[in-house]
Formats: sequence, C-alpha cells, structure tokens
Amino acid sequence: MIQPFRPLLALALAAAVSGSASAEETIKIGEYASLTGKEAAFGQSSHKGTVLAVEELNQRGGVLGCKIELVTDDNQSKQGESATIVKKLIFREKVIGILGEVASMRSLEAAPLCQAYKTPMISPSSTNPKVTEIGSYIFRVCFIDPFQGTVMAKFAKDTLKIHRVAVLTSVSSAYSVGLAKYFKQRFAADGGEIAIEQKFTEGDKDFNAQLTAIKAAGVEGIFVPGYYTEAALICRQARELDMKIPLFGGDGWEAPELIKIGGEAVEGCYYSTHYSPQVDTPAVKGFVERFKARFGGETPDAMAALGYDSAGVMVDAIRRAGTTDGPAVRDALAATSGFEGVTGTTTMDKDRNASKAAVVIMVKDGQFKFVQSVAP
Repeated sequence: MIQPFRPLLALALAAAVSGSASAEETIKIGEYASLTGKEAAFGQSSHKGTVLAVEELNQRGGVLGCKIELVTDDNQSKQGESATIVKKLIFREKVIGILGEVASMRSLEAAPLCQAYKTPMISPSSTNPKVTEIGSYIFRVCFIDPFQGTVMAKFAKDTLKIHRVAVLTSVSSAYSVGLAKYFKQRFAADGGEIAIEQKFTEGDKDFNAQLTAIKAAGVEGIFVPGYYTEAALICRQARELDMKIPLFGGDGWEAPELIKIGGEAVEGCYYSTHYSPQVDTPAVKGFVERFKARFGGETPDAMAALGYDSAGVMVDAIRRAGTTDGPAVRDALAATSGFEGVTGTTTMDKDRNASKAAVVIMVKDGQFKFVQSVAP
C-alpha cells in the first residue's frame, strides 16, 4: 500500500513536473481521501487509480499546455476532517478542482464548501443521491443508490430466489441508510417481504444481538448495506451462529479486506459494484495491465477504476473549457457526454450523475468472481 501522506503533500509523480518547473507551469487538482483509518482500503485504492491517471495524462502532455499537479490530503476516515481539508485545498493550495470522496458521508461534508466557492468537485464513488443535490458544482462518475438498491433487490428475488429477507443497516452512515431504503422499496414492490430490520453504528464489532433476532425471524437472506469492515464481521458472527443463508450488500463491500477479515465466512456472499477486472474489454484489460505494472502486481478494484475515471473526466472538462476558471469547468463537466472510461461511458444527466451499469460479484474460493452485469 502507498504510505500515508503528510497533510497537503503534493505528489511528486514520476511523469509530472520535470526539473525546476514553476507553479505557473502546473494546474493543481486537489484530492481528499481516507488514506488511513477504518476505510483506508477505499481511499488507498481510489488514490492509486487517480495517481495512475495523472501520470498517464502528464505523459501525454498534461492539459492546456501545463502539467497536472495532484495535491492529496488524508482525512483519516474521520468525520469532520474532509471539510477542513477542502478549505485548505481551495484557499492555501489554490486547486482548480477537487476529487473525492469515496464515502458518501464525507462527500456530504465537503460538497457544500466546493459549491459555495465555485470549485468543481467530482466524487469517484459516493452513491447517495444527496451528494450531487448539494448543488451545481458537485458531480460523480458512478451510479447512485436507487439503481444499486434495485439491482440487489432484483438479484435477491430473481437469482437467489429469496422472498423473505432481513436488513441490517448502519444508522450512522448516509450510504447505508440510503441504500437500505432503496433496496427495501424495490424488494417489497416486487412482492418480497422485509421480515425484520436491525441496526448498528459504524465501528461496532459485536452484532450477535442483531443476528440472533434475525435468526429467530426465519429469513432466507440478509442484506447488509454497509462497509467492508462491519460486513466481514457480520458474516463471521452469522456463521458462528450457524446461519447458512446468503448475506449480500452493495459496493461498500468492495475491498480485499472483506476476505482478509471475513475469511471462509464470506464464501458464497455477494455484492454489487461498479466494475470487475474480469470483464473482457480492451479498456478494462489495458487498465488492469497498467495498474499492475505501476503498483507491484496489485489487481485494481472498482474504487481504483473510479478514481482513474474521475481524474480523466475532470481533465477532459478542463481541456474542453479551455480554461481553469471554475464556472467554465463546471459548465464543461455538466456537458460531459460519451466519455469512455474504464468503468464505462460517462454522460452527465441533469442532476450531474452518471448512468452506469452495475456488476454483481461473488466471493468464491477466496477470490472475487464476476457473476453478472446489470444495465441501467
């Protein structure tokens, strides 16, 4: 993994500014991410994808005749840090755009500042609809939870043949609450039954009380719209209670740590996400090869792919705007159409969201296996 960063350390990218380039020769783009802390797997992965994109863009000459300088800061997966960082990026570092965050609750902290100071922000993978509702300067390059919830509700009914489920939601996570809402709506609309709902809080480690209640309800599956750390522990404790039913969730499960923490307990579990390195397209194959070459053979996950695409979309908008002026870049971002990236084609709708396909992944033999793709 990339080593944790000192606050506001500009990345000395291999293909970035050469020699003694002056500030006038670079265009600064800011990034805030969870490089350490509980969700570090998300931030590290997204950051690596962003680094690779910036390096490649600089190798091709940068944008508007300038090299791109990525200025990154670590919010440590802590509530409240993202807003402080974004202020520093805008006022101290004079960045012209912001990339971040993966987690919806941290994007919701920072987005109001970007909106207020007319600094375009692109979230790689915050799926809560409220993120872009903050205002006209806030964008994302991923699908949103109403679609993801629909995907997993239909997958549970049609593929897993489940009719009676439990939902175990993190009440302290905007992502978890939102995804649970959309899953329940679609599952019930399709004739399924939400037999029991249980709740937990981010950072909890003991889920036995909730799982015991779920077991007594006699459900056929458990939907856990949370992040990988809690999801893995929930799977382990469910298996310890001899619960053999499938557990499944959303893209918050997307991290190698799911298997590292969950071990055999996550075998046969499913989650929805934005991309699979196993998809056989030239864009995906080329990205996987370049990412592996850059990061010691590591296979890029969906967060890496979305980080890569977020940087590409930002720089493409700067190029089309012909300037780094915030309102002009914002307008170019809003007009983004047909941008071909690793995670598919990005076209911004009127709400600044990207309509993208989802993929369903299964944990099998200690590996993440592609199951199916679901079009929007």
